[in-house]
Amino acid sequence: MAVSPHAFPPRKRRPSAGAFVSPKLADINLVKSLLSLSQEISSFKPFQCLLKRNSVSAINKSKLLSILFDELIKNPASVFFSPSTLLCFEEMYIVLQRIKTLLEDCSNGSKMWMLMQIQVLSNNFHELTLELSTLLDIFPFKEIELSQDVEELVVLVRRLCGKSKPVVDPGDVFLRREVLTMLDRIEKEIVPDQLKLKKVIEDLGLRDGSSCREEIESLQDEIQNQVDEKSKSDIVSLIGLVRYANCVLFGSSTASKPDHRRQKSTSDLTIPADFRCPITLELMRDPVVVATGQTYDRESINLWIESGHSTCPKTGQTLIHTNLIPNRALRNLIAMWCREQGIPFETVGNNEKVNSVKGTKAAFEATKMTVSFLVNKLSGSQTMEAANGIVYELRALSKTDSDSRACIAEAGAIPILVRYLGSSVGLEHPNLQVNAVTTILNLSILEANKTRIVETDGALNGVIEVLRSGATWEAKGNAAATIFSLSGIHAYRKGLGRKTRVIKGLLDLAKDGPTSSQKDALVAILNLAGDRETVGRLVEGGVIQTVSGVMDELPEEAVTILEAVTRRGGLAAIAAAFNIIKKLGVILREGSDNARESAAATLVTMCRKGGPEMVAELAVIPGIERIIWEVMGGGTARGRRKAATLLRILRRWAAGLDLDTNNVVDSSNMITMTVGTSRTILQA
Repeated sequence: MAVSPHAFPPRKRRPSAGAFVSPKLADINLVKSLLSLSQEISSFKPFQCLLKRNSVSAINKSKLLSILFDELIKNPASVFFSPSTLLCFEEMYIVLQRIKTLLEDCSNGSKMWMLMQIQVLSNNFHELTLELSTLLDIFPFKEIELSQDVEELVVLVRRLCGKSKPVVDPGDVFLRREVLTMLDRIEKEIVPDQLKLKKVIEDLGLRDGSSCREEIESLQDEIQNQVDEKSKSDIVSLIGLVRYANCVLFGSSTASKPDHRRQKSTSDLTIPADFRCPITLELMRDPVVVATGQTYDRESINLWIESGHSTCPKTGQTLIHTNLIPNRALRNLIAMWCREQGIPFETVGNNEKVNSVKGTKAAFEATKMTVSFLVNKLSGSQTMEAANGIVYELRALSKTDSDSRACIAEAGAIPILVRYLGSSVGLEHPNLQVNAVTTILNLSILEANKTRIVETDGALNGVIEVLRSGATWEAKGNAAATIFSLSGIHAYRKGLGRKTRVIKGLLDLAKDGPTSSQKDALVAILNLAGDRETVGRLVEGGVIQTVSGVMDELPEEAVTILEAVTRRGGLAAIAAAFNIIKKLGVILREGSDNARESAAATLVTMCRKGGPEMVAELAVIPGIERIIWEVMGGGTARGRRKAATLLRILRRWAAGLDLDTNNVVDSSNMITMTVGTSRTILQA
């Protein structure tokens, strides 16, 4: 079977902080806490799909107990607890808190997970009922004055608890068996019967695309609560089944609105330097430490290592091993900062959770079936609105993992997506154009797909057209990110660098676009600047003036590009950068450690290659020696070395000595690498 009936052991519990701790209150205050807790449980709505009887039973017993606690509060004179009575009520508080936690967990979690855990959860409800029964057996009726009605009510609850047995609805058992059978058939490449699939999904309470998306997110969260890899992989199979059902049963209803998640980015905030990944210069979501002690975002450093590199991107040192150690302390600090800024921290977490889990045959076949259904539907005659819905689904699927990207490309989606890149589509259906170019961007993350995109007739020209004349900034930015991704392959980088439309489109976007799109363009420019021939075209196109214009808003990106261009662009680049020397002085004084490092390296190159005139322009900056001393005293190791070199050049110039121009830039050279949708800058 794809998923065995016993494949889902109990997950890690997620109780609230006080779930198993008594409140340490005395007498009336403890009773008030018990009343409040029992009323909270009573306010729960019984489960509609699974564990109905268990939830109804727990809620009803809490309602009856709340009457007891209310009676005690109304007659405070009767509330004087002996140590044994106090202990009984404290234990009752703990049991009720655990019941509340279990109800919350089931209410907010995945329906599929509840189904797979149906027997375990039923046992959990039963065990808590037995614990409550034990406490009611020793309830001190003699010490507490109760009305006859309330005393009889307590006896009734005790009797009900004592007769409790583990109950699993036969319909729930049948539904679980149906899901397991369906996964088994999918693993054997048998497409699920649509009527049966609809019945299963509806019985789980998933009645539209929105509820299916929420279920997928819940399953992705559930992966983190499992203790063994087998269970995690099996949950990935369930995700594949729900995703397939969503597309087949609810079609493009999930895609009627554009994806606005980019608007929730940190692009308009000043991110602390320590929270930025040295590779992407973006906020780290999952910081990890490599063998050299440097910290990177997990996704970025993984892609760096998987691309065949064996060195630390920042220091250039050889990695003696490739183990990645989570930097939990830094992650907690980043999470706190995000909360303070009012921005979501887990914006990219869900896919990473799934990507880190070993896939299953059932999950892979479910993905293939989903892709085949979508691509076949898209290739048929569709209205633009319907096509937008399908392309949106492909866009969402292409974000999930490498298997999905491979399946989408192999199914022949790229030539179909090219239809929706044109300016005519953008004018009338801008969301469709955004979805199409973003899907191609996501597909390009997979190395094999880069070749497919470049070799597909019209695909590259379509992306370039979106870059130049896309209907929205998001479309242009994602087109720039696609150029960046494709330029990770050296041969394609040279080819893209020879296209005037690419150079102009990127420079225009860097000058005129919003911050997020500017970053896409700047990182693509930096990647292209890895080719010396392309640097000449960039200089001719005005790259120096462009980075000068954005240096105040995006100093790190701007000075990194400037360093690469001045190093590879010859005297023409040096001369063009002459008027930026004073701005570089400001970066040296006020910039982040990474920005100061690049600024110092750029100034060293300009002074060595440009001669005394460059040094003289630098020397007139007020307090320049003190500024350089400050860089030498802090910041990165490379930044300190470059600052020391720059100070020596200044002093040799002041003494009328030769500037030592033969000693060109040291081995800490800037390089670039493609990291798909990440706006990536690498230092090695």
